[in-house]
Amino acid sequence: MSAVFVLLTSWPPTAAAAHKVQISLPGRKKDAAKKQVKKTSSTAVSAKNQANLKKSSSVSSEGTPTEEEKAEEEEKKDAASPVEELVAAAPPAVREVPAHLRKQEIPAEFDIDSENSEDCYMCPEYAKDIFDYLKQREEKFVLCNYMSKQPSLNPEMRAILIDWLVEVQENFELYHETLYLAVKMTDHYLSKTPVHREMLQLVGSTAMLIASKFEERSPPCVDDFLYICDDAYKREELISTEASILQTLSFDINIPIPYRFLRRYAKCVNAGMDTLTLARYFCEMSLMEMELVTVRGSLLASACLLTALVTKDLGGWCPILQFHSGYQTSDLAPVVRKLYEMLLAPPDDKLRAVRNKYSHKVFFEVASLPLVNADVLEKALSH
Repeated sequence: MSAVFVLLTSWPPTAAAAHKVQISLPGRKKDAAKKQVKKTSSTAVSAKNQANLKKSSSVSSEGTPTEEEKAEEEEKKDAASPVEELVAAAPPAVREVPAHLRKQEIPAEFDIDSENSEDCYMCPEYAKDIFDYLKQREEKFVLCNYMSKQPSLNPEMRAILIDWLVEVQENFELYHETLYLAVKMTDHYLSKTPVHREMLQLVGSTAMLIASKFEERSPPCVDDFLYICDDAYKREELISTEASILQTLSFDINIPIPYRFLRRYAKCVNAGMDTLTLARYFCEMSLMEMELVTVRGSLLASACLLTALVTKDLGGWCPILQFHSGYQTSDLAPVVRKLYEMLLAPPDDKLRAVRNKYSHKVFFEVASLPLVNADVLEKALSH
């Protein structure tokens, strides 16, 4: 308290006292040191500038360099190595783009992406690369007819499950990609894990939950899927089944689905929405067929589109479709014939979800369209 009083009473300080008192503030010494460095560096720079000015004045006044400058230049030339001289004499090298970074050359008549050059969401620069990659990934997800490994199941039970999943997709207004991915995950899980028939609906609904998390912006919650199963399963069962499916599939659920290929290939021929919807109807009907489980998504999508094009009398499998799909008509013929047999079969009263869905006006009532004549279809396949 006394020290503060003395300080206040002696304010303002005398000139002598002010001269003696030195207050050390943080960073003050550093600033002083910096100023000192700046002074020395500035003096050094100014000395250099004066020397350069003398040289330039001597050159400009006399027109020719001095003897000292000539000697310096000679020393520099002698000191330069042969490698430096070679580098100095060589023209600048043109950097070649590595092979793996070069843009894929697409003929102008097969280019379907340049029209979207201003739309970054369409990825026009490497859209074909994406689908080529997805087509390569199909090699990893080839399925076999696994029903012999399921003693408690049969193809009819699987078809009923898929038909129910179509209803779930409609009721929750989910993307079609979610439905296709759920079916793919269900098939891959069943191909590796025996499942009792009473747990089949749990597997299907859990696969739909996982697919919703992967594809949807606002996926339904666990309670929603328990509700659509009429509370036949507990929350713990669904969550443990989710973990089991993901572990069985090694958490690799980015499985190529036919729906994506179908949209891509339809764009190649500028197919109308009605034609694309007809091809989607064929593709969705194929989900319930056990015989078509082994067919790769890109091949199945191509077969569905070809069947729709022939049904609409829009031609066959043209060169641009061959280029982007990698398939010829001969590759598609066996799958197209299987699809045609499936569509010719009388409708099953237990499996009405897909037909009812595509009988709606929103889907152009394509389910009610008559099938193309078998002779016309065979003619298109023979080309």
